Amino acid sequence: MKIVVLSDTHAPRFWKACPPRVAGHLRGADLILHAGDVCVGGVLDELAAYAPVHAVKGNNDGPDVHAPETLELDLGGLRVAMIHDSGPAKGRLARMRARFPDADLVVFGHSHIPLDESSGGFRIFNPGSPTDKRRQPHGTLGLLRVEDGTLVEAAIVAVT
Repeated sequence: MKIVVLSDTHAPRFWKACPPRVAGHLRGADLILHAGDVCVGGVLDELAAYAPVHAVKGNNDGPDVHAPETLELDLGGLRVAMIHDSGPAKGRLARMRARFPDADLVVFGHSHIPLDESSGGFRIFNPGSPTDKRRQPHGTLGLLRVEDGTLVEAAIVAVT
Protein backbone atom coordinates (compact mmCIF):
# COMPACT_ATOMS: atom_id res chain seq x y z
CA MET A 1 0.00 0.00 0.00
CA LYS A 2 1.46 3.37 -1.05
CA ILE A 3 0.37 6.21 1.23
CA VAL A 4 1.06 9.90 0.63
CA VAL A 5 1.10 12.03 3.78
CA LEU A 6 0.44 15.77 3.64
CA SER A 7 -0.03 18.52 6.17
CA ASP A 8 -0.26 22.29 6.31
CA THR A 9 -1.19 22.91 2.68
CA HIS A 10 -2.76 26.26 3.67
CA ALA A 11 -5.06 26.87 0.72
CA PRO A 12 -5.68 29.18 -0.95
CA ARG A 13 -2.80 31.29 0.35
CA PHE A 14 -0.11 28.72 -0.49
CA TRP A 15 -2.02 25.94 -2.29
CA LYS A 16 -3.77 27.44 -5.32
CA ALA A 17 -4.03 24.01 -6.95
CA CYS A 18 -2.16 20.77 -6.45
CA PRO A 19 1.50 21.50 -7.25
CA PRO A 20 2.84 19.32 -10.10
CA ARG A 21 5.56 17.70 -7.96
CA VAL A 22 2.96 16.80 -5.33
CA ALA A 23 0.60 15.47 -8.00
CA GLY A 24 3.40 13.24 -9.28
CA HIS A 25 3.50 11.47 -5.91
CA LEU A 26 -0.29 11.33 -5.61
CA ARG A 27 -0.66 9.46 -8.88
CA GLY A 28 -0.75 5.78 -8.04
CA ALA A 29 -1.30 6.35 -4.30
CA ASP A 30 -3.58 3.90 -2.54
CA LEU A 31 -4.39 6.35 0.26
CA ILE A 32 -3.77 9.98 1.25
CA LEU A 33 -3.46 11.15 4.85
CA HIS A 34 -3.74 14.89 5.56
CA ALA A 35 -2.71 16.03 9.03
CA GLY A 36 -4.65 19.29 9.03
CA ASP A 37 -4.49 22.95 8.04
CA VAL A 38 -6.07 22.18 4.71
CA CYS A 39 -7.86 25.52 5.35
CA VAL A 40 -10.56 25.06 2.67
CA GLY A 41 -12.53 21.88 2.05
CA GLY A 42 -12.00 21.98 -1.70
CA VAL A 43 -8.45 20.72 -1.21
CA LEU A 44 -9.78 17.45 0.22
CA ASP A 45 -12.04 17.10 -2.83
CA GLU A 46 -9.06 17.76 -5.10
CA LEU A 47 -6.99 15.12 -3.30
CA ALA A 48 -9.85 12.60 -3.42
CA ALA A 49 -9.57 12.61 -7.22
CA TYR A 50 -6.26 10.76 -6.72
CA ALA A 51 -7.08 8.33 -3.88
CA PRO A 52 -9.23 8.00 -0.75
CA VAL A 53 -8.39 10.70 1.81
CA HIS A 54 -8.38 10.63 5.61
CA ALA A 55 -7.87 13.99 7.31
CA VAL A 56 -7.91 15.66 10.70
CA LYS A 57 -8.86 19.24 11.42
CA GLY A 58 -6.12 21.80 11.94
CA ASN A 59 -6.20 25.08 13.84
CA ASN A 60 -6.55 27.08 10.59
CA ASP A 61 -9.24 24.94 8.99
CA GLY A 62 -12.47 26.63 8.04
CA PRO A 63 -16.00 25.37 8.71
CA ASP A 64 -16.16 23.65 5.32
CA VAL A 65 -13.34 21.26 6.33
CA HIS A 66 -15.30 18.30 7.66
CA ALA A 67 -12.75 16.33 9.65
CA PRO A 68 -12.37 15.15 13.25
CA GLU A 69 -9.75 16.51 15.67
CA THR A 70 -8.14 13.06 15.91
CA LEU A 71 -8.50 9.88 13.91
CA GLU A 72 -7.42 6.28 14.43
CA LEU A 73 -7.19 3.92 11.44
CA ASP A 74 -6.30 0.31 10.84
CA LEU A 75 -4.38 0.17 7.57
CA GLY A 76 -4.17 -3.52 6.85
CA GLY A 77 -2.99 -4.24 10.40
CA LEU A 78 -0.88 -1.08 10.88
CA ARG A 79 -2.55 1.04 13.56
CA VAL A 80 -2.27 4.72 12.63
CA ALA A 81 -3.41 7.72 14.68
CA MET A 82 -3.63 11.26 13.36
CA ILE A 83 -3.69 14.64 15.09
CA HIS A 84 -2.78 18.10 13.83
CA ASP A 85 -0.92 19.61 16.79
CA SER A 86 1.22 17.21 18.82
CA GLY A 87 2.38 19.91 21.22
CA PRO A 88 5.93 20.99 22.09
CA ALA A 89 8.91 19.09 20.70
CA LYS A 90 10.17 18.22 24.20
CA GLY A 91 8.57 14.96 25.29
CA ARG A 92 6.59 14.56 22.04
CA LEU A 93 7.33 10.87 21.46
CA ALA A 94 6.28 9.85 24.99
CA ARG A 95 3.27 12.18 24.92
CA MET A 96 1.99 10.74 21.64
CA ARG A 97 2.55 7.18 22.88
CA ALA A 98 0.46 7.99 25.97
CA ARG A 99 -2.25 9.76 23.94
CA PHE A 100 -2.55 6.94 21.38
CA PRO A 101 -1.52 3.78 23.27
CA ASP A 102 -2.82 1.40 20.57
CA ALA A 103 -1.09 3.13 17.65
CA ASP A 104 2.02 1.93 15.84
CA LEU A 105 2.37 5.27 14.05
CA VAL A 106 1.15 8.79 14.81
CA VAL A 107 0.94 11.24 11.90
CA PHE A 108 0.82 14.93 12.80
CA GLY A 109 1.52 18.37 11.38
CA HIS A 110 1.29 21.97 12.62
CA SER A 111 4.99 22.82 12.95
CA HIS A 112 5.79 22.59 9.21
CA ILE A 113 8.99 20.84 10.35
CA PRO A 114 9.44 17.35 8.88
CA LEU A 115 10.11 14.68 11.50
CA ASP A 116 10.44 10.90 11.52
CA GLU A 117 11.23 9.57 14.99
CA SER A 118 10.77 6.16 16.54
CA SER A 119 11.44 4.19 19.70
CA GLY A 120 10.54 0.67 20.72
CA GLY A 121 8.35 -0.03 17.69
CA PHE A 122 6.40 3.25 18.02
CA ARG A 123 6.86 5.98 15.42
CA ILE A 124 5.80 9.62 15.02
CA PHE A 125 5.82 11.22 11.59
CA ASN A 126 5.35 14.81 10.44
CA PRO A 127 5.54 15.27 6.64
CA GLY A 128 6.21 19.01 6.90
CA SER A 129 4.41 21.22 4.39
CA PRO A 130 4.59 20.95 0.61
CA THR A 131 3.67 24.61 0.12
CA ASP A 132 4.57 26.66 3.24
CA LYS A 133 8.10 25.60 4.10
CA ARG A 134 8.65 28.44 6.58
CA ARG A 135 12.26 28.12 7.76
CA GLN A 136 12.82 24.72 6.13
CA PRO A 137 15.02 24.41 3.04
CA HIS A 138 12.27 22.69 1.01
CA GLY A 139 8.56 22.03 0.92
CA THR A 140 8.04 18.36 1.77
CA LEU A 141 5.56 15.51 1.92
CA GLY A 142 5.71 12.02 3.36
CA LEU A 143 5.62 8.65 1.66
CA LEU A 144 4.76 5.46 3.53
CA ARG A 145 4.75 1.90 2.24
CA VAL A 146 2.78 -0.67 4.20
CA GLU A 147 2.99 -4.40 3.53
CA ASP A 148 1.16 -7.05 5.52
CA GLY A 149 0.40 -4.64 8.36
CA THR A 150 3.99 -3.48 8.66
CA LEU A 151 5.42 -0.08 7.84
CA VAL A 152 8.30 -1.15 5.61
CA GLU A 153 9.32 2.28 4.35
CA ALA A 154 8.85 5.89 5.48
CA ALA A 155 10.40 8.83 3.69
CA ILE A 156 10.18 12.59 3.75
CA VAL A 157 10.51 13.90 0.20
CA ALA A 158 11.33 17.41 -1.00
CA VAL A 159 8.83 18.78 -3.49
CA THR A 160 10.16 22.32 -3.92
